Amino acid sequence: MIHGHITAWLLALILFVVALFLHKGGKEKGAKIVKMILRVLYLIIIATGVGLLFSVYKIDVWYILKAVVGLWVIGLFEMILSRVANNRRTSVFWIQFVIAWLLVLYLGGRLPMSFLHP
Repeated sequence: MIHGHITAWLLALILFVVALFLHKGGKEKGAKIVKMILRVLYLIIIATGVGLLFSVYKIDVWYILKAVVGLWVIGLFEMILSRVANNRRTSVFWIQFVIAWLLVLYLGGRLPMSFLHP
């Protein structure tokens, strides 16, 4: 299940960048389609994340923190895309995104059930 989770968030990151480029290029219809696909990936990410969380023998506070930060990243995806679509400033959200992304990667590598700990 961890490979499905990693694949889903990797695809989400790629589609996030694609949606940003489509917005910057003025292709609103294409950006809207990519955003809808991205939202389906959010559901897959959340479902696999919940599955991974409940497959842990003992749920530690670090797992809960990673889940919350992961939801924060998904929220930032949406906030950045909506603000770019409305031509509003996104600098605060980009700073939060970098912090949250680094934190979720750190927690994902630190926890015992990780792709780094086979």
